[in-house]
Amino acid sequence: MSDTPELPESADTPNPESPPRRAIRSFVMRAGRMTEGQQKGIDQGWPRFGLSLDQGMLDLDALFGRSAPRTLEIGFGMGHSLLEMAAAAPQQDFIGIEVHRPGVGALLNGLLTSGLSNVRVFDCDAIEVLNRCIPDGSLDRLLLFFPDPWHKKKHNKRRIVQPAFAEQVRRKLKVGGVFHMATDWEHYAEHMLEVMSAAPGYRNQAGDAGYVPRPQERPVTKFERRGERLGHGVWDLKFERVE
Repeated sequence: MSDTPELPESADTPNPESPPRRAIRSFVMRAGRMTEGQQKGIDQGWPRFGLSLDQGMLDLDALFGRSAPRTLEIGFGMGHSLLEMAAAAPQQDFIGIEVHRPGVGALLNGLLTSGLSNVRVFDCDAIEVLNRCIPDGSLDRLLLFFPDPWHKKKHNKRRIVQPAFAEQVRRKLKVGGVFHMATDWEHYAEHMLEVMSAAPGYRNQAGDAGYVPRPQERPVTKFERRGERLGHGVWDLKFERVE
């Protein structure tokens, strides 16, 4: 992960008719060149699978045409893991959120190639999506795999896992739903564990152990395999909504 410079605070003027905007963002909009396949994904896949904030609060049964277990992944990168999970569980529905345009194109192209129909995609701020588009108590799982750790102390405030975010996720999960996080930065794992252990309405599925063994349902990425060869650890946390 790159050492990204700190961004300026937002100077947007609040609009009383719009939801409040966050002054601190947990991500950086990184530019990237689109491959032919990624552009095809955007051009042909977005009309079929793309979602926007303008659609407002979603009726997920109507969106997917069925009632099924639902998973939302924040920051799916190039989409390989999300595609693998969706292909392995066609009886489930998945929503992915990613701001990196080439990654969105790659996922959409993968959906077109594989013929999967159980995935929908947002290309905007996950916090806005949760606030404006995802009904309370509608998700069986929320996944946050290898988010930017903002490892410099002065940047720690930009980490997405904070008390307010934990509460926001809890509202979107069903009772019994699971917030699954994974990171290869030990200090960020400790931060996640501290925040989530203090968050009301959750139970750590690992109990006193803190971290769960790598779950079989989480695909192993090329990035993770490279880290393992270099001796890097990976920490998985699963917190279940209990109230």
